[in-house]
Amino acid sequence: MALHKGAPALRRAIASSVPPSKRAFSVSMPHANEPTVDAAAFGEQHIAKGIGRLTKHVLEEGKGTYVITDQGKKLLDMTSGIGVVNLGHCHPKVSEAAAKQCMKLTHAQVNIGFNATQIALLKELIPILPHPSLDTVFLWNSGAEAVEAAVKLARAATKKQNIIVMQGSYHGRTSATAAMTRSKTIYGEGHGPLMPGIFATAFPYYSQFGLPADTPIDELVEMALFQLKLTLSQQTAPSDTAAIILEPVLGEGGYVPAPPAFLHGLRKVCDEHGTLLICDEVQSGMGRTGTMFAVEESGVRPDVLIFAKGIANGFPLSGIASTNELMGRQKPGTMGGTYAGNAVACAAAKAVIEVFREEKVLDNVAARSQQLFGFLNDLKNSGSKAGKLIQDIRGRGLMVGVQFQDADVIAQSQNEAARKKGGGGQIAPKVVQECVKRDMLLLSTSVFDVLRFIPPLTISEQEMQEACRIFGESLEAVAAEL
Repeated sequence: MALHKGAPALRRAIASSVPPSKRAFSVSMPHANEPTVDAAAFGEQHIAKGIGRLTKHVLEEGKGTYVITDQGKKLLDMTSGIGVVNLGHCHPKVSEAAAKQCMKLTHAQVNIGFNATQIALLKELIPILPHPSLDTVFLWNSGAEAVEAAVKLARAATKKQNIIVMQGSYHGRTSATAAMTRSKTIYGEGHGPLMPGIFATAFPYYSQFGLPADTPIDELVEMALFQLKLTLSQQTAPSDTAAIILEPVLGEGGYVPAPPAFLHGLRKVCDEHGTLLICDEVQSGMGRTGTMFAVEESGVRPDVLIFAKGIANGFPLSGIASTNELMGRQKPGTMGGTYAGNAVACAAAKAVIEVFREEKVLDNVAARSQQLFGFLNDLKNSGSKAGKLIQDIRGRGLMVGVQFQDADVIAQSQNEAARKKGGGGQIAPKVVQECVKRDMLLLSTSVFDVLRFIPPLTISEQEMQEACRIFGESLEAVAAEL
Protein backbone atom coordinates (compact mmCIF):
# COMPACT_ATOMS: atom_id res chain seq x y z
CA MET A 1 0.00 0.00 0.00
CA ALA A 2 1.39 3.44 -0.95
CA LEU A 3 2.04 5.98 1.79
CA HIS A 4 -0.28 8.97 2.00
CA LYS A 5 1.28 12.00 0.34
CA GLY A 6 1.16 13.88 3.65
CA ALA A 7 2.96 11.14 5.59
CA PRO A 8 6.50 12.63 5.48
CA ALA A 9 5.29 15.96 6.82
CA LEU A 10 3.32 14.15 9.51
CA ARG A 11 6.38 12.19 10.60
CA ARG A 12 8.44 15.38 10.82
CA ALA A 13 5.75 17.01 12.91
CA ILE A 14 5.58 14.05 15.30
CA ALA A 15 9.38 13.93 15.62
CA SER A 16 9.62 17.62 16.39
CA SER A 17 7.02 17.27 19.13
CA VAL A 18 9.12 14.70 21.06
CA PRO A 19 11.40 16.30 23.68
CA PRO A 20 15.13 15.85 22.83
CA SER A 21 15.73 13.92 26.05
CA LYS A 22 13.18 11.29 24.96
CA ARG A 23 14.44 10.82 21.40
CA ALA A 24 16.26 7.56 20.61
CA PHE A 25 18.92 9.43 18.64
CA SER A 26 20.10 13.01 18.79
CA VAL A 27 21.01 14.62 15.48
CA SER A 28 23.80 16.47 17.27
CA MET A 29 25.56 13.19 18.19
CA PRO A 30 29.04 13.15 16.57
CA HIS A 31 29.56 10.50 13.93
CA ALA A 32 32.12 7.79 14.75
CA ASN A 33 34.42 8.65 11.84
CA GLU A 34 34.57 12.39 12.49
CA PRO A 35 38.21 13.36 13.09
CA THR A 36 37.32 15.21 16.29
CA VAL A 37 36.03 12.02 17.91
CA ASP A 38 38.66 9.90 19.67
CA ALA A 39 38.04 6.27 18.68
CA ALA A 40 38.86 4.86 22.13
CA ALA A 41 36.58 7.40 23.84
CA PHE A 42 33.78 6.54 21.41
CA GLY A 43 34.26 2.84 22.09
CA GLU A 44 34.27 3.35 25.83
CA GLN A 45 31.01 5.26 25.58
CA HIS A 46 29.15 2.91 23.23
CA ILE A 47 30.51 -0.61 23.82
CA ALA A 48 29.04 -2.75 26.60
CA LYS A 49 30.41 -1.91 30.03
CA GLY A 50 30.57 -5.57 31.04
CA ILE A 51 33.79 -6.08 29.07
CA GLY A 52 37.01 -6.02 31.09
CA ARG A 53 39.73 -4.49 28.94
CA LEU A 54 43.51 -4.58 29.41
CA THR A 55 44.25 -1.29 27.62
CA LYS A 56 42.47 1.52 25.80
CA HIS A 57 44.49 0.97 22.64
CA VAL A 58 42.53 0.82 19.38
CA LEU A 59 44.09 -2.03 17.42
CA GLU A 60 44.09 -1.32 13.70
CA GLU A 61 46.56 -3.71 12.08
CA GLY A 62 48.33 -6.94 12.91
CA LYS A 63 51.19 -8.85 11.35
CA GLY A 64 52.87 -11.89 12.81
CA THR A 65 53.73 -11.30 16.47
CA TYR A 66 52.87 -7.57 16.41
CA VAL A 67 49.76 -5.40 16.44
CA ILE A 68 49.65 -1.71 15.54
CA THR A 69 47.25 0.83 17.04
CA ASP A 70 45.40 3.67 15.31
CA GLN A 71 48.05 5.97 16.80
CA GLY A 72 50.85 4.04 15.11
CA LYS A 73 52.13 2.32 18.26
CA LYS A 74 53.63 -1.11 17.60
CA LEU A 75 53.01 -3.71 20.32
CA LEU A 76 54.65 -7.10 20.80
CA ASP A 77 51.69 -9.44 21.31
CA MET A 78 52.33 -12.23 23.81
CA THR A 79 48.60 -12.96 24.07
CA SER A 80 47.74 -14.11 20.51
CA GLY A 81 44.29 -12.62 21.12
CA ILE A 82 44.06 -15.05 24.09
CA GLY A 83 45.31 -18.06 22.19
CA VAL A 84 43.49 -17.45 18.91
CA VAL A 85 46.00 -16.33 16.26
CA ASN A 86 48.32 -19.27 16.84
CA LEU A 87 49.96 -18.68 13.45
CA GLY A 88 50.37 -14.98 14.12
CA HIS A 89 48.22 -12.08 12.98
CA CYS A 90 47.08 -12.22 9.35
CA HIS A 91 49.11 -15.23 8.27
CA PRO A 92 49.38 -14.80 4.47
CA LYS A 93 48.21 -18.29 3.52
CA VAL A 94 45.25 -18.26 5.93
CA SER A 95 44.16 -14.77 4.91
CA GLU A 96 44.45 -15.66 1.22
CA ALA A 97 42.33 -18.79 1.66
CA ALA A 98 39.63 -16.79 3.43
CA ALA A 99 39.72 -14.02 0.81
CA LYS A 100 39.34 -16.51 -2.05
CA GLN A 101 36.42 -18.17 -0.28
CA CYS A 102 34.77 -14.76 0.20
CA MET A 103 34.59 -14.43 -3.58
CA LYS A 104 33.14 -17.91 -3.99
CA LEU A 105 30.64 -18.66 -1.18
CA THR A 106 30.42 -16.94 2.21
CA HIS A 107 27.44 -18.70 3.77
CA ALA A 108 26.27 -22.27 3.28
CA GLN A 109 23.77 -22.92 6.06
CA VAL A 110 24.43 -26.26 7.71
CA ASN A 111 20.75 -27.24 7.95
CA ILE A 112 20.23 -26.59 4.22
CA GLY A 113 22.89 -28.86 2.80
CA PHE A 114 26.51 -29.91 2.95
CA ASN A 115 29.22 -27.27 2.63
CA ALA A 116 32.04 -28.21 0.22
CA THR A 117 34.58 -26.18 2.21
CA GLN A 118 33.47 -27.82 5.45
CA ILE A 119 33.90 -31.27 3.93
CA ALA A 120 37.39 -30.31 2.72
CA LEU A 121 38.28 -29.12 6.22
CA LEU A 122 37.07 -32.31 7.91
CA LYS A 123 39.24 -34.41 5.61
CA GLU A 124 42.24 -32.51 7.01
CA LEU A 125 41.00 -32.22 10.60
CA ILE A 126 39.88 -35.74 11.47
CA PRO A 127 43.32 -37.35 10.88
CA ILE A 128 45.00 -34.96 13.37
CA LEU A 129 42.48 -35.48 16.19
CA PRO A 130 44.00 -37.17 19.27
CA HIS A 131 42.29 -40.56 18.88
CA PRO A 132 41.02 -42.58 15.87
CA SER A 133 37.61 -43.00 17.53
CA LEU A 134 36.95 -39.26 17.12
CA ASP A 135 35.61 -39.57 13.60
CA THR A 136 32.48 -37.38 13.65
CA VAL A 137 32.39 -33.61 14.02
CA PHE A 138 29.90 -30.82 14.64
CA LEU A 139 31.15 -27.31 13.84
CA TRP A 140 29.88 -24.17 15.53
CA ASN A 141 31.13 -20.60 16.09
CA SER A 142 32.57 -19.99 19.57
CA GLY A 143 34.15 -21.96 22.38
CA ALA A 144 31.19 -21.51 24.71
CA GLU A 145 28.81 -22.78 22.02
CA ALA A 146 30.99 -25.83 21.49
CA VAL A 147 30.96 -26.55 25.23
CA GLU A 148 27.17 -26.35 25.20
CA ALA A 149 27.10 -28.70 22.21
CA ALA A 150 29.22 -31.18 24.19
CA VAL A 151 26.83 -30.97 27.14
CA LYS A 152 23.83 -31.55 24.87
CA LEU A 153 25.54 -34.55 23.31
CA ALA A 154 26.50 -36.02 26.71
CA ARG A 155 22.99 -35.69 28.07
CA ALA A 156 21.37 -37.10 24.94
CA ALA A 157 23.82 -39.99 24.64
CA THR A 158 23.77 -41.08 28.29
CA LYS A 159 20.21 -40.11 29.26
CA LYS A 160 21.73 -38.57 32.40
CA GLN A 161 21.67 -34.92 33.39
CA ASN A 162 24.56 -33.91 35.68
CA ILE A 163 28.00 -32.63 34.69
CA ILE A 164 31.16 -32.63 36.84
CA VAL A 165 33.63 -29.80 36.22
CA MET A 166 37.01 -29.02 37.73
CA GLN A 167 37.63 -26.40 40.41
CA GLY A 168 39.37 -23.56 38.59
CA SER A 169 37.89 -24.45 35.21
CA TYR A 170 36.86 -21.95 32.54
CA HIS A 171 34.30 -23.00 29.92
CA GLY A 172 32.62 -19.72 28.90
CA ARG A 173 30.30 -16.90 29.97
CA THR A 174 26.90 -17.88 28.61
CA SER A 175 24.28 -18.87 31.17
CA ALA A 176 25.11 -22.55 30.72
CA THR A 177 28.89 -22.26 30.52
CA ALA A 178 29.11 -19.64 33.29
CA ALA A 179 27.56 -22.30 35.53
CA MET A 180 30.39 -24.63 34.51
CA THR A 181 33.14 -22.02 34.94
CA ARG A 182 34.79 -22.19 38.37
CA SER A 183 37.89 -20.04 37.85
CA LYS A 184 36.32 -16.83 39.20
CA THR A 185 32.92 -15.78 40.49
CA ILE A 186 32.91 -12.67 38.28
CA TYR A 187 31.68 -14.61 35.25
CA GLY A 188 28.37 -15.58 36.80
CA GLU A 189 28.02 -13.01 39.56
CA GLY A 190 24.59 -11.34 39.56
CA HIS A 191 23.34 -13.36 36.59
CA GLY A 192 21.66 -16.32 38.30
CA PRO A 193 19.98 -18.65 38.18
CA LEU A 194 22.49 -20.34 35.91
CA MET A 195 22.17 -23.81 34.40
CA PRO A 196 21.56 -26.44 37.12
CA GLY A 197 23.12 -29.89 37.39
CA ILE A 198 26.75 -28.75 37.64
CA PHE A 199 29.10 -30.08 40.33
CA ALA A 200 32.76 -29.21 40.90
CA THR A 201 35.61 -31.44 42.00
CA ALA A 202 39.28 -30.80 42.75
CA PHE A 203 42.05 -30.35 40.18
CA PRO A 204 45.60 -31.48 41.12
CA TYR A 205 46.96 -27.97 41.63
CA TYR A 206 48.87 -27.17 44.82
CA SER A 207 47.29 -23.73 45.34
CA GLN A 208 43.79 -25.20 45.36
CA PHE A 209 44.79 -27.40 48.30
CA GLY A 210 46.72 -24.65 50.07
CA LEU A 211 49.92 -26.68 49.75
CA PRO A 212 53.52 -25.68 48.90
CA ALA A 213 54.55 -25.41 45.26
CA ASP A 214 56.93 -28.36 45.64
CA THR A 215 54.20 -30.79 46.73
CA PRO A 216 54.79 -34.05 44.79
CA ILE A 217 52.56 -34.45 41.73
CA ASP A 218 51.52 -37.98 42.64
CA GLU A 219 50.30 -36.72 46.02
CA LEU A 220 48.18 -34.03 44.33
CA VAL A 221 46.76 -36.58 41.89
CA GLU A 222 45.83 -38.95 44.71
CA MET A 223 44.08 -36.15 46.62
CA ALA A 224 42.18 -34.95 43.54
CA LEU A 225 40.97 -38.44 42.60
CA PHE A 226 39.84 -38.99 46.19
CA GLN A 227 37.83 -35.76 46.01
CA LEU A 228 36.23 -37.01 42.78
CA LYS A 229 35.24 -40.21 44.55
CA LEU A 230 33.62 -38.11 47.29
CA THR A 231 31.85 -35.97 44.68
CA LEU A 232 30.29 -39.10 43.17
CA SER A 233 29.39 -40.39 46.65
CA GLN A 234 28.08 -37.17 48.19
CA GLN A 235 26.92 -34.78 45.44
CA THR A 236 25.98 -36.47 42.15
CA ALA A 237 25.43 -40.21 41.86
CA PRO A 238 27.11 -41.98 38.94
CA SER A 239 23.66 -42.95 37.67
CA ASP A 240 22.87 -39.24 37.34
CA THR A 241 26.25 -38.11 35.97
CA ALA A 242 26.48 -37.70 32.20
CA ALA A 243 30.05 -36.43 31.90
CA ILE A 244 33.22 -35.20 33.51
CA ILE A 245 34.70 -32.24 31.64
CA LEU A 246 38.14 -30.71 32.09
CA GLU A 247 40.80 -28.67 30.33
CA PRO A 248 43.92 -30.84 29.87
CA VAL A 249 45.81 -27.68 30.76
CA LEU A 250 43.81 -25.59 33.21
CA GLY A 251 43.55 -22.23 31.45
CA GLU A 252 41.96 -19.29 33.24
CA GLY A 253 42.42 -21.27 36.45
CA GLY A 254 46.21 -20.86 36.37
CA TYR A 255 47.87 -22.56 33.37
CA VAL A 256 48.29 -25.87 35.18
CA PRO A 257 48.82 -29.04 33.09
CA ALA A 258 46.79 -32.05 34.18
CA PRO A 259 49.25 -34.83 35.11
CA PRO A 260 48.87 -37.90 32.87
CA ALA A 261 48.10 -40.03 35.95
CA PHE A 262 45.13 -37.79 36.72
CA LEU A 263 43.76 -38.10 33.18
CA HIS A 264 44.15 -41.89 33.32
CA GLY A 265 42.36 -41.88 36.68
CA LEU A 266 39.46 -39.92 35.19
CA ARG A 267 39.27 -42.30 32.23
CA LYS A 268 39.05 -45.26 34.60
CA VAL A 269 36.27 -43.64 36.66
CA CYS A 270 34.30 -42.78 33.51
CA ASP A 271 34.62 -46.31 32.15
CA GLU A 272 33.44 -47.78 35.47
CA HIS A 273 30.29 -45.64 35.61
CA GLY A 274 29.27 -45.18 31.97
CA THR A 275 30.20 -41.50 32.17
CA LEU A 276 31.67 -39.56 29.25
CA LEU A 277 35.07 -37.88 29.49
CA ILE A 278 35.06 -34.50 27.73
CA CYS A 279 38.31 -32.66 27.03
CA ASP A 280 37.91 -28.91 26.54
CA GLU A 281 40.84 -27.96 24.30
CA VAL A 282 39.51 -24.56 23.29
CA GLN A 283 42.72 -22.90 24.51
CA SER A 284 45.19 -25.80 24.75
CA GLY A 285 44.48 -27.21 21.29
CA MET A 286 45.89 -26.56 17.81
CA GLY A 287 49.57 -26.90 18.66
CA ARG A 288 49.58 -24.61 21.69
CA THR A 289 51.22 -27.17 24.01
CA GLY A 290 53.65 -28.66 21.50
CA THR A 291 51.31 -31.39 20.23
CA MET A 292 48.21 -30.68 18.16
CA PHE A 293 46.08 -31.38 21.24
CA ALA A 294 47.32 -31.43 24.84
CA VAL A 295 45.61 -34.71 25.74
CA GLU A 296 47.85 -36.53 23.24
CA GLU A 297 50.77 -36.54 25.69
CA SER A 298 48.88 -38.78 28.12
CA GLY A 299 47.52 -41.20 25.52
CA VAL A 300 44.08 -40.93 27.17
CA ARG A 301 41.06 -41.26 24.90
CA PRO A 302 38.42 -38.54 25.33
CA ASP A 303 34.81 -39.40 24.46
CA VAL A 304 34.28 -35.84 23.29
CA LEU A 305 36.89 -33.26 22.25
CA ILE A 306 36.08 -29.54 22.20
CA PHE A 307 38.11 -27.17 20.01
CA ALA A 308 37.94 -23.49 18.98
CA LYS A 309 40.27 -20.45 19.20
CA GLY A 310 43.36 -21.42 17.15
CA ILE A 311 41.47 -23.69 14.74
CA ALA A 312 40.89 -20.87 12.21
CA ASN A 313 43.49 -18.30 13.32
CA GLY A 314 41.00 -15.53 14.10
CA PHE A 315 37.94 -16.52 12.10
CA PRO A 316 35.04 -17.63 14.34
CA LEU A 317 34.94 -21.41 14.31
CA SER A 318 34.57 -24.07 16.97
CA GLY A 319 33.41 -27.62 17.24
CA ILE A 320 33.19 -30.94 18.99
CA ALA A 321 34.49 -34.31 17.84
CA SER A 322 33.20 -37.64 19.07
CA THR A 323 32.41 -41.13 17.85
CA ASN A 324 29.92 -41.77 15.10
CA GLU A 325 28.00 -44.02 17.50
CA LEU A 326 27.61 -41.36 20.19
CA MET A 327 26.77 -38.61 17.71
CA GLY A 328 24.17 -40.94 16.20
CA ARG A 329 22.17 -40.94 19.44
CA GLN A 330 20.99 -37.37 18.79
CA LYS A 331 17.84 -36.81 16.75
CA PRO A 332 18.20 -34.81 13.53
CA GLY A 333 17.30 -31.20 14.22
CA THR A 334 18.67 -31.09 17.76
CA MET A 335 21.93 -29.52 16.55
CA GLY A 336 22.53 -26.63 14.20
CA GLY A 337 23.01 -22.89 14.03
CA THR A 338 22.75 -20.10 11.50
CA TYR A 339 26.49 -19.60 11.12
CA ALA A 340 27.59 -23.09 12.21
CA GLY A 341 30.64 -24.20 10.23
CA ASN A 342 30.81 -20.97 8.22
CA ALA A 343 32.36 -21.48 4.78
CA VAL A 344 34.95 -18.70 5.11
CA ALA A 345 36.05 -19.87 8.56
CA CYS A 346 36.31 -23.45 7.28
CA ALA A 347 38.54 -22.33 4.41
CA ALA A 348 40.77 -20.52 6.89
CA ALA A 349 40.90 -23.56 9.19
CA LYS A 350 41.91 -25.87 6.33
CA ALA A 351 44.75 -23.47 5.52
CA VAL A 352 45.79 -23.44 9.20
CA ILE A 353 46.29 -27.20 9.22
CA GLU A 354 48.26 -27.02 5.98
CA VAL A 355 50.54 -24.31 7.43
CA PHE A 356 51.26 -26.45 10.50
CA ARG A 357 52.45 -29.20 8.20
CA GLU A 358 54.29 -27.11 5.60
CA GLU A 359 56.05 -24.69 7.96
CA LYS A 360 56.86 -27.25 10.69
CA VAL A 361 55.19 -25.05 13.30
CA LEU A 362 55.48 -27.62 16.09
CA ASP A 363 59.27 -27.65 15.69
CA ASN A 364 59.27 -23.91 16.35
CA VAL A 365 57.02 -24.39 19.39
CA ALA A 366 59.55 -26.82 20.86
CA ALA A 367 62.48 -24.47 20.27
CA ARG A 368 60.79 -21.32 21.54
CA SER A 369 59.35 -23.20 24.54
CA GLN A 370 62.85 -24.26 25.53
CA GLN A 371 64.04 -20.67 25.11
CA LEU A 372 61.24 -19.23 27.27
CA PHE A 373 61.49 -21.84 30.04
CA GLY A 374 65.27 -21.42 30.07
CA PHE A 375 64.99 -17.67 30.56
CA LEU A 376 62.31 -17.93 33.27
CA ASN A 377 64.16 -20.61 35.24
CA ASP A 378 67.42 -18.64 35.03
CA LEU A 379 65.58 -15.56 36.31
CA LYS A 380 63.99 -17.49 39.17
CA ASN A 381 67.34 -19.00 40.21
CA SER A 382 69.32 -15.77 39.78
CA GLY A 383 68.97 -14.73 43.42
CA SER A 384 67.80 -11.26 42.35
CA LYS A 385 64.93 -9.51 44.09
CA ALA A 386 62.82 -9.98 40.96
CA GLY A 387 63.69 -13.67 40.69
CA LYS A 388 62.75 -14.29 44.31
CA LEU A 389 59.19 -13.14 43.56
CA ILE A 390 58.64 -16.19 41.34
CA GLN A 391 57.10 -19.20 43.08
CA ASP A 392 56.40 -21.59 40.21
CA ILE A 393 57.00 -21.88 36.45
CA ARG A 394 54.86 -24.41 34.61
CA GLY A 395 53.12 -25.29 31.38
CA ARG A 396 53.77 -27.03 28.10
CA GLY A 397 54.88 -25.73 24.74
CA LEU A 398 53.93 -22.07 24.47
CA MET A 399 51.21 -22.20 27.12
CA VAL A 400 53.33 -21.10 30.07
CA GLY A 401 52.34 -19.85 33.51
CA VAL A 402 54.41 -17.97 36.09
CA GLN A 403 53.04 -17.87 39.64
CA PHE A 404 54.30 -15.39 42.21
CA GLN A 405 54.89 -15.75 45.94
CA ASP A 406 52.02 -15.68 48.44
CA ALA A 407 49.91 -12.74 47.28
CA ASP A 408 46.25 -11.92 47.82
CA VAL A 409 43.55 -13.96 46.08
CA ILE A 410 41.25 -11.83 43.92
CA ALA A 411 38.02 -12.58 42.07
CA GLN A 412 37.71 -9.56 39.75
CA SER A 413 38.84 -9.23 36.17
CA GLN A 414 42.63 -9.08 35.99
CA ASN A 415 42.31 -6.84 32.93
CA GLU A 416 40.71 -4.16 35.06
CA ALA A 417 43.09 -4.85 37.94
CA ALA A 418 46.07 -4.40 35.65
CA ARG A 419 44.77 -1.25 33.98
CA LYS A 420 43.88 0.32 37.32
CA LYS A 421 47.12 -0.87 38.94
CA GLY A 422 45.07 -2.70 41.51
CA GLY A 423 44.58 -6.38 42.20
CA GLY A 424 45.13 -6.11 45.92
CA GLY A 425 48.63 -7.30 46.72
CA GLN A 426 49.00 -9.30 43.52
CA ILE A 427 52.19 -8.90 41.53
CA ALA A 428 50.97 -10.21 38.15
CA PRO A 429 48.62 -7.30 37.29
CA LYS A 430 51.38 -4.83 38.13
CA VAL A 431 53.87 -6.66 35.89
CA VAL A 432 51.29 -6.68 33.09
CA GLN A 433 50.94 -2.90 33.30
CA GLU A 434 54.72 -2.45 33.27
CA CYS A 435 54.86 -4.61 30.12
CA VAL A 436 52.20 -2.44 28.48
CA LYS A 437 54.35 0.63 29.26
CA ARG A 438 57.15 -1.09 27.35
CA ASP A 439 54.89 -1.85 24.36
CA MET A 440 54.22 -5.53 25.07
CA LEU A 441 50.86 -7.19 25.65
CA LEU A 442 50.83 -9.86 28.37
CA LEU A 443 48.00 -11.23 30.50
CA SER A 444 47.52 -12.40 34.06
CA THR A 445 45.05 -15.13 34.96
CA SER A 446 43.43 -17.06 37.84
CA VAL A 447 42.34 -15.90 41.31
CA PHE A 448 45.90 -16.77 42.25
CA ASP A 449 48.84 -14.55 41.28
CA VAL A 450 49.67 -15.91 37.83
CA LEU A 451 50.96 -14.51 34.53
CA ARG A 452 50.42 -16.39 31.28
CA PHE A 453 52.55 -16.41 28.16
CA ILE A 454 50.52 -17.23 24.99
CA PRO A 455 52.60 -15.93 22.08
CA PRO A 456 51.95 -16.90 18.46
CA LEU A 457 53.42 -20.32 17.76
CA THR A 458 55.34 -18.73 14.89
CA ILE A 459 57.23 -16.30 17.15
CA SER A 460 60.89 -15.98 16.16
CA GLU A 461 63.92 -16.46 18.39
CA GLN A 462 64.64 -12.70 18.25
CA GLU A 463 61.04 -11.79 19.12
CA MET A 464 61.07 -14.21 22.07
CA GLN A 465 64.35 -12.70 23.24
CA GLU A 466 62.75 -9.24 23.13
CA ALA A 467 59.70 -10.50 25.05
CA CYS A 468 61.94 -11.99 27.75
CA ARG A 469 63.87 -8.73 28.04
CA ILE A 470 60.69 -6.69 28.49
CA PHE A 471 59.28 -9.15 31.01
CA GLY A 472 62.52 -9.10 33.01
CA GLU A 473 62.64 -5.31 33.09
CA SER A 474 58.96 -5.13 34.07
CA LEU A 475 59.35 -7.60 36.93
CA GLU A 476 62.42 -5.74 38.15
CA ALA A 477 60.43 -2.48 38.14
CA VAL A 478 57.70 -4.05 40.25
CA ALA A 479 60.25 -5.64 42.60
CA ALA A 480 61.92 -2.26 43.11
CA GLU A 481 58.60 -0.72 44.15
CA LEU A 482 58.00 -3.54 46.63
